[in-house]
Amino acid sequence: MVLKTSITKLFGIKHPIVGAPLGPFYTNDIAIALSEAGGLGIVSHTGMVNSWEEFEEFYKDLSNMAKRDNVAAMQDSLSYVAEYTDKPFGFNIRTSRNEADAGKLARKLPKFIMENPKLKDQVLYALTSAGSPKVLPESKPFQKLREISNIKLFHVTPALWLADKCVAAGVDGLVCTGTEGGGHQSYEKVSTMVLLQQIRKKYPDVPLLACGGFASGEGLAAVVGMGGGGIVMGTRFISSKESEFHDNYKGIIPTAKAGDTRLVTGMLGPVRLWKNKYCMSKSLVGSKEELIQFEEQRTPEAFLEEMRHYAGVYKGDVDDTAILMGQSAGIINSIESIKNIVDTFVKDAENLLKNAAANIE
Repeated sequence: MVLKTSITKLFGIKHPIVGAPLGPFYTNDIAIALSEAGGLGIVSHTGMVNSWEEFEEFYKDLSNMAKRDNVAAMQDSLSYVAEYTDKPFGFNIRTSRNEADAGKLARKLPKFIMENPKLKDQVLYALTSAGSPKVLPESKPFQKLREISNIKLFHVTPALWLADKCVAAGVDGLVCTGTEGGGHQSYEKVSTMVLLQQIRKKYPDVPLLACGGFASGEGLAAVVGMGGGGIVMGTRFISSKESEFHDNYKGIIPTAKAGDTRLVTGMLGPVRLWKNKYCMSKSLVGSKEELIQFEEQRTPEAFLEEMRHYAGVYKGDVDDTAILMGQSAGIINSIESIKNIVDTFVKDAENLLKNAAANIE
């Protein structure tokens, strides 16, 4: 039995499992391992350097914040991933109003991909998130890339109203993301399974991926059984052998329970974190208006201090740092290779769907 879905057909991949963008951190090695395993890896929208030492050196001067060239960093990541896999993969751009480089990335990355025949053949998945779904469709270089390649544009969609905007903007597919997921979330706090049903009923022909709360073959079977094209995972891949994240970070996940995370105010809005000292010191804004007010009062020094709490995971600090983690941690009990994770999940999902079909008379 081979588990074919709209997503495996759309991207020419073997398995309907996709990596979640985990910026501002690097996920190049995760992307390579996942694409090699038959899934679809993704280059995250990076915003930091590679180590705590580099971070400390680079951000001694606040003016360096404006000098950070994320375009070059992402171009290097795309080239690096293409060097180590011949399989399809994608990239993410966060389009939040707070991302000063979003417009530049939307112009420069498509040009860079078009100039590299190997990238043009391999980079088939563009994912925008945390902001407007219009940024890439309105980019002339991306419009050109769409004409001459098979690239497909998806947008992370945490609410039904945003799905409406995405479809109107001309995206090719949606990543419906529920509140169970780690990292940045929406104010609606709708679960992935409810959101998936809402979007499926309203847009039955739009390719869908489901993200938030998945770390098993059971989750994959549930999504495919509901008409979804596959699952997107972040927390499960952070706790993998190939993950670039510090071993201290990886090691927390298999011991965590589903209730060991909470939503707090992050750098771009609500964010789900592991309950450590830093997390428990944070509050949660209840609306976009409250967040804007909070951001207007935040000084550059306070912003840099927040960045330090995120970058602290580089040195293995798991106490006074932002540890992004989804509720799916409660399903994970081991650190495994990405190939083993993918193979096991697909096999389990195939067996579950086969058994379910046998019960239909």
